[in-house]
Amino acid sequence: MKIKSIVITIFLCFSINTAFAGDNFNIWLSKYKIYAQKKGISRRTIEAAFAGVTPDPEVLKKNARQSEFVKPLSDYLDRAVSKTRISNGKKRYKQYSSLLKRISRRYGVPGKYLIAIWGMETNYGSYFGKMNVIRSLATFAYTGRRKKFGRSQLMAALRILDRGDISVDQMQGSWAGAMGNTQFIPTTYEAYAVDFDGDGRRDLWNSIPDALASTANYLSKNGWKRYRKWGMEVKLPHDIRSISGRKPLYTWGNLGVTTAHNSDLPKSYYTASLLLPVGYKGPAFLVQKNFKVIKRYNNADSYALGVAYLGDQIAGGSGIIASWPKGDRPLYSREKKEVQRLLTSKGFNTYGVDGMLGPNSKRAIRAYQRKMGERPDGYAGLELLKRLKGRF
Repeated sequence: MKIKSIVITIFLCFSINTAFAGDNFNIWLSKYKIYAQKKGISRRTIEAAFAGVTPDPEVLKKNARQSEFVKPLSDYLDRAVSKTRISNGKKRYKQYSSLLKRISRRYGVPGKYLIAIWGMETNYGSYFGKMNVIRSLATFAYTGRRKKFGRSQLMAALRILDRGDISVDQMQGSWAGAMGNTQFIPTTYEAYAVDFDGDGRRDLWNSIPDALASTANYLSKNGWKRYRKWGMEVKLPHDIRSISGRKPLYTWGNLGVTTAHNSDLPKSYYTASLLLPVGYKGPAFLVQKNFKVIKRYNNADSYALGVAYLGDQIAGGSGIIASWPKGDRPLYSREKKEVQRLLTSKGFNTYGVDGMLGPNSKRAIRAYQRKMGERPDGYAGLELLKRLKGRF
Protein backbone atom coordinates (compact mmCIF):
# COMPACT_ATOMS: atom_id res chain seq x y z
CA MET A 1 0.00 0.00 0.00
CA LYS A 2 2.85 2.35 0.86
CA ILE A 3 4.64 1.60 -2.45
CA LYS A 4 1.40 2.22 -4.35
CA SER A 5 1.04 5.60 -2.62
CA ILE A 6 4.62 6.58 -3.54
CA VAL A 7 4.06 5.60 -7.19
CA ILE A 8 0.84 7.65 -7.34
CA THR A 9 2.61 10.67 -5.82
CA ILE A 10 5.49 10.43 -8.32
CA PHE A 11 3.04 10.10 -11.23
CA LEU A 12 1.01 13.04 -9.98
CA CYS A 13 4.06 15.28 -9.67
CA PHE A 14 5.24 14.23 -13.15
CA SER A 15 1.80 14.96 -14.62
CA ILE A 16 1.63 18.38 -12.98
CA ASN A 17 5.14 19.35 -14.07
CA THR A 18 4.40 18.15 -17.62
CA ALA A 19 1.19 20.21 -17.70
CA PHE A 20 3.14 23.28 -16.63
CA ALA A 21 6.08 22.73 -18.99
CA GLY A 22 7.17 25.40 -21.50
CA ASP A 23 5.19 28.52 -22.19
CA ASN A 24 1.75 26.87 -22.15
CA PHE A 25 0.60 28.69 -19.03
CA ASN A 26 1.90 32.04 -20.26
CA ILE A 27 0.10 31.57 -23.57
CA TRP A 28 -3.11 30.62 -21.79
CA LEU A 29 -2.79 33.55 -19.39
CA SER A 30 -2.28 36.02 -22.24
CA LYS A 31 -5.52 34.82 -23.82
CA TYR A 32 -7.34 34.93 -20.50
CA LYS A 33 -6.23 38.53 -19.91
CA ILE A 34 -7.73 39.53 -23.25
CA TYR A 35 -10.92 37.64 -22.37
CA ALA A 36 -11.12 39.34 -18.96
CA GLN A 37 -10.69 42.78 -20.52
CA LYS A 38 -13.52 42.02 -22.98
CA LYS A 39 -15.66 41.09 -19.96
CA GLY A 40 -15.15 44.57 -18.54
CA ILE A 41 -12.24 44.07 -16.13
CA SER A 42 -9.91 47.06 -16.18
CA ARG A 43 -6.41 46.64 -17.56
CA ARG A 44 -5.00 47.99 -14.30
CA THR A 45 -6.75 45.27 -12.25
CA ILE A 46 -5.73 42.53 -14.68
CA GLU A 47 -2.05 43.47 -14.60
CA ALA A 48 -2.02 43.85 -10.80
CA ALA A 49 -3.86 40.57 -10.24
CA PHE A 50 -1.64 38.46 -12.49
CA ALA A 51 1.70 40.11 -11.76
CA GLY A 52 4.20 37.31 -11.20
CA VAL A 53 1.47 34.63 -11.10
CA THR A 54 2.61 31.11 -11.95
CA PRO A 55 0.76 27.79 -11.64
CA ASP A 56 0.71 26.31 -8.15
CA PRO A 57 1.42 22.55 -8.18
CA GLU A 58 0.33 22.32 -4.54
CA VAL A 59 -3.21 23.32 -5.51
CA LEU A 60 -3.53 20.48 -8.00
CA LYS A 61 -1.99 17.99 -5.59
CA LYS A 62 -4.61 18.84 -3.01
CA ASN A 63 -7.39 18.81 -5.57
CA ALA A 64 -6.35 15.38 -6.89
CA ARG A 65 -5.73 13.81 -3.49
CA GLN A 66 -8.40 11.27 -2.58
CA SER A 67 -7.95 10.60 1.11
CA GLU A 68 -8.99 7.12 2.26
CA PHE A 69 -8.96 8.20 5.88
CA VAL A 70 -12.40 8.68 7.38
CA LYS A 71 -13.14 9.83 10.90
CA PRO A 72 -16.02 8.61 13.05
CA LEU A 73 -18.61 11.35 13.45
CA SER A 74 -17.97 11.48 17.19
CA ASP A 75 -14.29 12.29 16.56
CA TYR A 76 -15.22 15.01 14.08
CA LEU A 77 -17.65 16.63 16.52
CA ASP A 78 -15.16 16.41 19.38
CA ARG A 79 -12.80 18.55 17.33
CA ALA A 80 -15.40 20.84 15.76
CA VAL A 81 -17.21 21.50 19.04
CA SER A 82 -14.25 21.40 21.40
CA LYS A 83 -14.25 23.05 24.81
CA THR A 84 -11.76 25.63 23.57
CA ARG A 85 -13.89 26.50 20.54
CA ILE A 86 -17.00 26.80 22.71
CA SER A 87 -15.17 29.00 25.21
CA ASN A 88 -13.75 31.27 22.50
CA GLY A 89 -17.15 31.38 20.82
CA LYS A 90 -18.81 32.55 24.02
CA LYS A 91 -16.32 35.41 24.22
CA ARG A 92 -17.06 36.45 20.62
CA TYR A 93 -20.80 36.07 21.21
CA LYS A 94 -20.61 38.46 24.15
CA GLN A 95 -18.16 40.82 22.44
CA TYR A 96 -20.37 41.25 19.36
CA SER A 97 -23.76 40.94 21.07
CA SER A 98 -24.98 44.36 19.91
CA LEU A 99 -23.85 43.74 16.32
CA LEU A 100 -25.42 40.26 16.29
CA LYS A 101 -28.76 41.63 17.45
CA ARG A 102 -28.79 44.12 14.59
CA ILE A 103 -27.86 41.44 12.06
CA SER A 104 -30.49 39.04 13.42
CA ARG A 105 -33.20 41.71 13.25
CA ARG A 106 -32.42 42.29 9.58
CA TYR A 107 -31.87 38.73 8.38
CA GLY A 108 -33.67 36.56 10.93
CA VAL A 109 -30.70 34.30 11.65
CA PRO A 110 -29.71 33.85 15.33
CA GLY A 111 -26.28 35.28 16.10
CA LYS A 112 -25.11 32.13 17.85
CA TYR A 113 -25.07 30.23 14.55
CA LEU A 114 -23.20 33.02 12.79
CA ILE A 115 -20.52 32.85 15.46
CA ALA A 116 -20.50 29.05 15.13
CA ILE A 117 -19.92 29.19 11.36
CA TRP A 118 -17.15 31.73 11.92
CA GLY A 119 -15.59 29.33 14.42
CA MET A 120 -15.93 26.30 12.15
CA GLU A 121 -14.59 28.04 9.07
CA THR A 122 -11.58 30.03 10.32
CA ASN A 123 -11.45 29.49 14.09
CA TYR A 124 -12.87 33.00 14.63
CA GLY A 125 -10.64 34.63 12.05
CA SER A 126 -7.36 33.19 13.25
CA TYR A 127 -6.64 31.45 9.95
CA PHE A 128 -8.09 32.46 6.56
CA GLY A 129 -5.62 30.43 4.55
CA LYS A 130 -2.40 31.81 3.12
CA MET A 131 -2.88 30.96 -0.54
CA ASN A 132 -2.93 33.64 -3.21
CA VAL A 133 -6.55 33.30 -4.38
CA ILE A 134 -5.84 34.54 -7.91
CA ARG A 135 -2.96 32.08 -8.28
CA SER A 136 -5.03 29.16 -6.97
CA LEU A 137 -7.97 29.90 -9.23
CA ALA A 138 -5.74 30.54 -12.25
CA THR A 139 -4.21 27.11 -11.65
CA PHE A 140 -7.67 25.51 -11.62
CA ALA A 141 -8.68 27.47 -14.71
CA TYR A 142 -5.58 26.45 -16.65
CA THR A 143 -5.46 22.70 -16.07
CA GLY A 144 -6.93 19.81 -14.13
CA ARG A 145 -10.43 18.48 -13.64
CA ARG A 146 -12.01 21.72 -12.36
CA LYS A 147 -11.35 24.11 -15.24
CA LYS A 148 -14.97 25.30 -15.46
CA PHE A 149 -15.04 26.02 -11.71
CA GLY A 150 -11.68 27.76 -11.87
CA ARG A 151 -12.58 30.02 -14.75
CA SER A 152 -15.91 31.16 -13.31
CA GLN A 153 -14.40 31.77 -9.86
CA LEU A 154 -11.36 33.54 -11.31
CA MET A 155 -13.54 35.96 -13.25
CA ALA A 156 -15.62 36.64 -10.13
CA ALA A 157 -12.44 37.28 -8.13
CA LEU A 158 -11.27 39.78 -10.74
CA ARG A 159 -14.61 41.60 -10.54
CA ILE A 160 -14.24 41.82 -6.75
CA LEU A 161 -10.78 43.36 -7.15
CA ASP A 162 -12.00 45.70 -9.86
CA ARG A 163 -14.72 47.07 -7.56
CA GLY A 164 -12.10 47.80 -4.92
CA ASP A 165 -13.57 45.64 -2.15
CA ILE A 166 -10.13 44.23 -1.36
CA SER A 167 -6.58 44.66 -2.64
CA VAL A 168 -4.69 42.00 -4.56
CA ASP A 169 -2.19 41.37 -1.76
CA GLN A 170 -4.98 40.92 0.80
CA MET A 171 -6.99 38.48 -1.33
CA GLN A 172 -5.74 35.36 0.42
CA GLY A 173 -7.69 32.24 1.25
CA SER A 174 -7.81 28.47 1.04
CA TRP A 175 -6.27 26.41 -1.75
CA ALA A 176 -9.77 26.06 -3.27
CA GLY A 177 -10.39 29.82 -3.36
CA ALA A 178 -12.53 30.26 -0.22
CA MET A 179 -11.95 33.70 1.28
CA GLY A 180 -12.25 35.77 4.42
CA ASN A 181 -13.56 35.21 7.94
CA THR A 182 -16.42 33.00 6.80
CA GLN A 183 -14.82 31.51 3.68
CA PHE A 184 -16.91 32.57 0.70
CA ILE A 185 -15.83 31.49 -2.77
CA PRO A 186 -15.86 34.43 -5.21
CA THR A 187 -19.25 33.72 -6.84
CA THR A 188 -20.86 33.33 -3.42
CA TYR A 189 -19.20 36.58 -2.38
CA GLU A 190 -20.66 38.35 -5.40
CA ALA A 191 -24.15 37.02 -4.76
CA TYR A 192 -24.39 37.37 -0.98
CA ALA A 193 -21.65 39.56 0.54
CA VAL A 194 -22.95 42.81 2.06
CA ASP A 195 -21.44 46.08 3.26
CA PHE A 196 -22.91 46.06 6.77
CA ASP A 197 -20.50 48.57 8.30
CA GLY A 198 -21.31 51.13 5.60
CA ASP A 199 -17.78 51.96 4.48
CA GLY A 200 -18.56 51.34 0.82
CA ARG A 201 -16.72 48.00 0.60
CA ARG A 202 -17.75 44.40 1.22
CA ASP A 203 -14.73 43.28 3.21
CA LEU A 204 -14.91 39.75 4.59
CA TRP A 205 -11.25 39.84 5.65
CA ASN A 206 -11.06 42.92 7.86
CA SER A 207 -14.67 43.76 8.75
CA ILE A 208 -16.41 41.47 11.25
CA PRO A 209 -19.76 43.23 10.60
CA ASP A 210 -19.46 42.55 6.87
CA ALA A 211 -18.39 38.92 7.37
CA LEU A 212 -21.13 37.97 9.86
CA ALA A 213 -23.87 39.88 8.06
CA SER A 214 -22.85 38.33 4.73
CA THR A 215 -23.18 34.88 6.27
CA ALA A 216 -26.60 35.80 7.65
CA ASN A 217 -27.64 37.08 4.23
CA TYR A 218 -26.44 33.85 2.62
CA LEU A 219 -28.47 31.70 5.02
CA SER A 220 -31.52 33.96 4.74
CA LYS A 221 -31.49 33.97 0.95
CA ASN A 222 -31.18 30.18 0.95
CA GLY A 223 -34.36 29.70 2.96
CA TRP A 224 -33.63 30.21 6.66
CA LYS A 225 -36.93 30.33 8.56
CA ARG A 226 -37.05 33.10 11.14
CA TYR A 227 -38.00 31.94 14.66
CA ARG A 228 -37.62 28.27 13.68
CA LYS A 229 -35.13 25.82 15.19
CA TRP A 230 -32.66 23.68 13.29
CA GLY A 231 -33.98 20.61 15.09
CA MET A 232 -33.44 18.68 18.30
CA GLU A 233 -32.03 15.48 19.72
CA VAL A 234 -34.73 12.88 20.40
CA LYS A 235 -35.33 9.41 21.79
CA LEU A 236 -37.04 6.71 19.75
CA PRO A 237 -39.31 3.92 20.95
CA HIS A 238 -37.84 0.50 20.26
CA ASP A 239 -40.72 -0.56 18.02
CA ILE A 240 -40.77 2.50 15.72
CA ARG A 241 -41.05 1.54 12.06
CA SER A 242 -41.99 4.71 10.21
CA ILE A 243 -38.68 6.56 10.18
CA SER A 244 -38.46 7.99 6.66
CA GLY A 245 -39.94 11.14 5.18
CA ARG A 246 -40.88 14.52 6.65
CA LYS A 247 -43.66 14.54 9.21
CA PRO A 248 -45.18 17.18 11.51
CA LEU A 249 -43.67 17.18 14.99
CA TYR A 250 -47.01 16.11 16.49
CA THR A 251 -46.98 13.03 14.21
CA TRP A 252 -43.53 12.06 15.43
CA GLY A 253 -44.84 12.50 18.95
CA ASN A 254 -47.78 10.20 18.21
CA LEU A 255 -45.27 7.57 17.04
CA GLY A 256 -43.69 7.61 20.49
CA VAL A 257 -40.74 9.92 19.80
CA THR A 258 -39.80 12.15 22.75
CA THR A 259 -37.16 14.78 23.37
CA ALA A 260 -33.75 13.61 24.57
CA HIS A 261 -34.90 14.62 28.08
CA ASN A 262 -37.98 12.34 27.84
CA SER A 263 -40.50 15.17 27.53
CA ASP A 264 -43.24 15.34 24.90
CA LEU A 265 -42.54 16.87 21.53
CA PRO A 266 -44.23 20.19 20.72
CA LYS A 267 -47.76 19.84 19.32
CA SER A 268 -46.61 21.56 16.16
CA TYR A 269 -47.36 21.29 12.46
CA TYR A 270 -43.75 22.19 11.62
CA THR A 271 -42.30 19.27 9.70
CA ALA A 272 -39.09 17.43 10.49
CA SER A 273 -37.24 14.38 9.26
CA LEU A 274 -35.42 11.80 11.34
CA LEU A 275 -31.63 11.83 11.15
CA LEU A 276 -29.75 8.78 12.42
CA PRO A 277 -26.13 9.62 11.54
CA VAL A 278 -24.77 6.26 12.76
CA GLY A 279 -27.97 4.23 12.89
CA TYR A 280 -30.10 3.25 15.87
CA LYS A 281 -27.03 2.67 18.03
CA GLY A 282 -26.19 6.37 18.17
CA PRO A 283 -27.93 9.70 18.81
CA ALA A 284 -31.15 10.49 16.92
CA PHE A 285 -32.27 13.91 15.72
CA LEU A 286 -35.38 15.46 14.25
CA VAL A 287 -34.09 18.07 11.81
CA GLN A 288 -36.12 20.90 10.28
CA LYS A 289 -35.68 23.13 7.25
CA ASN A 290 -32.99 25.29 8.86
CA PHE A 291 -30.73 22.25 9.22
CA LYS A 292 -30.88 21.82 5.46
CA VAL A 293 -30.06 25.51 5.03
CA ILE A 294 -26.90 25.11 7.13
CA LYS A 295 -25.91 22.31 4.76
CA ARG A 296 -25.91 24.79 1.89
CA TYR A 297 -22.71 26.08 3.49
CA ASN A 298 -21.20 22.60 3.54
CA ASN A 299 -23.30 19.67 2.35
CA ALA A 300 -22.52 17.27 5.18
CA ASP A 301 -24.65 16.23 8.15
CA SER A 302 -21.50 16.27 10.29
CA TYR A 303 -20.82 19.93 9.45
CA ALA A 304 -24.43 20.99 10.08
CA LEU A 305 -24.49 19.18 13.43
CA GLY A 306 -21.20 20.87 14.31
CA VAL A 307 -22.61 24.33 13.56
CA ALA A 308 -25.88 23.57 15.36
CA TYR A 309 -24.31 22.27 18.55
CA LEU A 310 -21.46 24.75 18.62
CA GLY A 311 -23.99 27.56 18.28
CA ASP A 312 -26.31 26.14 20.92
CA GLN A 313 -23.50 25.71 23.45
CA ILE A 314 -22.05 29.14 22.72
CA ALA A 315 -25.44 30.50 23.82
CA GLY A 316 -25.51 28.34 26.96
CA GLY A 317 -27.32 25.26 25.64
CA SER A 318 -26.36 21.64 26.13
CA GLY A 319 -24.49 19.22 23.90
CA ILE A 320 -25.51 15.85 22.54
CA ILE A 321 -26.82 13.59 25.31
CA ALA A 322 -26.79 10.09 23.83
CA SER A 323 -23.52 8.18 23.52
CA TRP A 324 -21.84 7.41 20.22
CA PRO A 325 -21.12 3.74 19.40
CA LYS A 326 -17.49 2.70 19.49
CA GLY A 327 -15.55 0.90 16.78
CA ASP A 328 -17.92 1.31 13.81
CA ARG A 329 -16.13 3.80 11.56
CA PRO A 330 -17.72 5.27 8.41
CA LEU A 331 -17.22 3.27 5.23
CA TYR A 332 -14.65 4.19 2.60
CA SER A 333 -15.99 5.02 -0.86
CA ARG A 334 -14.87 1.62 -2.20
CA GLU A 335 -16.70 -0.10 0.66
CA LYS A 336 -19.90 1.84 -0.06
CA LYS A 337 -19.71 0.62 -3.65
CA GLU A 338 -19.29 -2.91 -2.37
CA VAL A 339 -22.40 -2.51 -0.21
CA GLN A 340 -24.34 -1.36 -3.27
CA ARG A 341 -23.10 -4.27 -5.38
CA LEU A 342 -23.88 -6.85 -2.71
CA LEU A 343 -27.35 -5.45 -2.01
CA THR A 344 -28.24 -5.45 -5.70
CA SER A 345 -26.93 -9.00 -6.14
CA LYS A 346 -29.19 -10.13 -3.27
CA GLY A 347 -32.28 -8.60 -4.86
CA PHE A 348 -32.25 -5.21 -3.11
CA ASN A 349 -31.61 -2.91 -6.06
CA THR A 350 -29.69 0.29 -5.32
CA TYR A 351 -30.06 1.47 -8.94
CA GLY A 352 -26.41 2.22 -9.38
CA VAL A 353 -22.97 1.64 -7.88
CA ASP A 354 -21.41 5.05 -7.29
CA GLY A 355 -20.32 5.06 -3.66
CA MET A 356 -22.99 7.65 -2.85
CA LEU A 357 -25.55 6.16 -0.46
CA GLY A 358 -28.57 8.20 -1.49
CA PRO A 359 -32.32 7.53 -1.15
CA ASN A 360 -32.31 4.43 -3.40
CA SER A 361 -29.45 2.82 -1.50
CA LYS A 362 -31.02 3.63 1.87
CA ARG A 363 -34.34 2.11 0.77
CA ALA A 364 -32.47 -1.02 -0.30
CA ILE A 365 -30.62 -1.18 3.03
CA ARG A 366 -33.86 -0.81 5.00
CA ALA A 367 -35.52 -3.55 2.93
CA TYR A 368 -32.58 -5.85 3.58
CA GLN A 369 -32.62 -5.05 7.29
CA ARG A 370 -36.35 -5.82 7.51
CA LYS A 371 -35.84 -9.17 5.81
CA MET A 372 -33.07 -9.97 8.27
CA GLY A 373 -35.31 -9.04 11.22
CA GLU A 374 -33.25 -5.97 12.13
CA ARG A 375 -34.31 -2.43 12.93
CA PRO A 376 -34.47 -0.73 9.53
CA ASP A 377 -32.42 2.43 10.06
CA GLY A 378 -30.84 2.48 6.60
CA TYR A 379 -27.36 2.93 8.05
CA ALA A 380 -24.37 1.48 6.24
CA GLY A 381 -21.50 0.67 8.57
CA LEU A 382 -18.91 -2.07 8.90
CA GLU A 383 -21.40 -4.41 10.55
CA LEU A 384 -23.75 -4.18 7.57
CA LEU A 385 -20.91 -4.81 5.12
CA LYS A 386 -19.80 -7.89 7.08
CA ARG A 387 -23.36 -9.25 7.15
CA LEU A 388 -23.70 -8.75 3.40
CA LYS A 389 -20.44 -10.65 2.95
CA GLY A 390 -21.85 -13.46 5.09
CA ARG A 391 -19.33 -13.05 7.91
CA PHE A 392 -22.01 -12.86 10.63
